[in-house]
Amino acid sequence: MNYLAHLYLSGQHSKIAIGNFLGDFVKGNQYQDFEPDIAKGVLLHREIDRFTDAHEVVSQSKKRLSEKYRHYSGVIVDMFYDHFLAKNFNDFHSVDLKTFSESHFKRLIAFQDQMPARAQHMLPYMVANNWLLAYADLKGIHRALSGLSRRTKFDSKMDESIQDLTQHYSLFEEEFRLFFPDIQSHISEFREDLINS
Repeated sequence: MNYLAHLYLSGQHSKIAIGNFLGDFVKGNQYQDFEPDIAKGVLLHREIDRFTDAHEVVSQSKKRLSEKYRHYSGVIVDMFYDHFLAKNFNDFHSVDLKTFSESHFKRLIAFQDQMPARAQHMLPYMVANNWLLAYADLKGIHRALSGLSRRTKFDSKMDESIQDLTQHYSLFEEEFRLFFPDIQSHISEFREDLINS
C-alpha cells in the first residue's frame, strides 16, 4: 500500500495519520523520538506493510510481475492498489478524494518542520502535484511509477509497468477489491488496540 492507502487506513486520527505517512522515513527505534500518537502511526504503517506482504491475494498480483520486476514487484503492486483506491474512492469514503487529500496535506504541512529531512524534501512536490488525486488516473500513476524508477539504484523498469497494469487491468482491480476489505478489517482492529495501549 502506498501513501493514499496509508492515510486512509489511519481513520480519523490526524497524528496517527502523520506517523503513518512517515513510516518509510523512520527506521528502527527512531519512532520513539516522536510524541506517542505519531509513534503509534509509524507502528501502524509497519503493520499495514506486514499484513499486505503476507496476504495471498497480494502475492497473486506480485507473481504476475515478478519475472520482469523481481523485488520491485511489491512496490509496483502497492502503486497499482493505490490507483484503484483513488479511482474508486467514493466506494470507501464519504468524503471525496480532493477534499480528503487537501485536509491531509494541511496536517502534514503543519508538521513538516518536525519530519525527517527526506520527508521534508518530498512533501512540497507531493502537495504541488497532488499525488493522491493524481493516482486516480493512468497518467498520474504512470508519472509516479516513472519517478520511482528514476530513484532506484538499479534499472527497475518500474516505468514500464503501466503496460502490465493496462494489459491485466481487470485482474489487478479484482484482486484489489478482494484484498482491501481484509486489510480494512484487520487494521481497524489493530488501530483501536494501538490507540488504547
